[in-house]
Amino acid sequence: MSNDIEIITAIIYAFITFLMLTIAVIVFIYYSRKKITKKELEKKDLEISYQKKIINAAIITQEKERKRIARDLHDDISSKLNIISLNSHLLQNSNLKEVEINQITNNIIETSSKILDSTRRISHDLLPPILEEFGIDKALEELASNYTNNNLNVNYINPFKQDIFNEIEKHFHLHLFRIFQELVSNSIKHGLASKIEISIEKIKNIRTAKYYDNGSGFNKNDTKTKSGLGMKNIESRIDFINAQLKIKSQVNDGVLIEIIF
Repeated sequence: MSNDIEIITAIIYAFITFLMLTIAVIVFIYYSRKKITKKELEKKDLEISYQKKIINAAIITQEKERKRIARDLHDDISSKLNIISLNSHLLQNSNLKEVEINQITNNIIETSSKILDSTRRISHDLLPPILEEFGIDKALEELASNYTNNNLNVNYINPFKQDIFNEIEKHFHLHLFRIFQELVSNSIKHGLASKIEISIEKIKNIRTAKYYDNGSGFNKNDTKTKSGLGMKNIESRIDFINAQLKIKSQVNDGVLIEIIF
């Protein structure tokens, strides 16, 4: 009888121990899952916050571009059209001498030529015609050529020509071009560079565009620099074309940027 009681007691203790262990495991799993879920939610929140910043930067950039275009149209083209209009009205004066007529006519021709130049520049800024007609490779060649002068040398190297860009979706080409356009602009305005090099490489089916300048560089850990409108615009385009961005830079040591696309 005593042995039976001991066996029953042992079974009860074993059951209680098993039950407690089961409860402990369930509680552990519950809190672990809760912790993991919390971390996943925090990660999602960070991703959403980052996406909002990228979208906000893109919107600000668009508005900035619209204001710039509106200013160009108003201050540059509109003002010159007013000059042509005024000079055209002067030609209606029947008392004008031949010298005066020639002077007014030359003024109209000269102003018209300036308007054509401004229109081409605005059109090129909106969408470079060469990009649509001949592709991004020729557009980057033109970009390098247009910025090269006595104070700045921009070199573009691409042994693969247009073929390497044809491996990615065509609507990505404009974004890639805008990225380089923004980088060159930053190198000139902020980096005060005298040498810029854009090179395209392909190793084991991995396409990499390298951008280098010998300018003043920057601290890439500086949140103010990273949150700048130019960098946010670049990051938003990089994200859109599903590319990867790597930045190497130090103060007074230029910039090296790699875009894996």
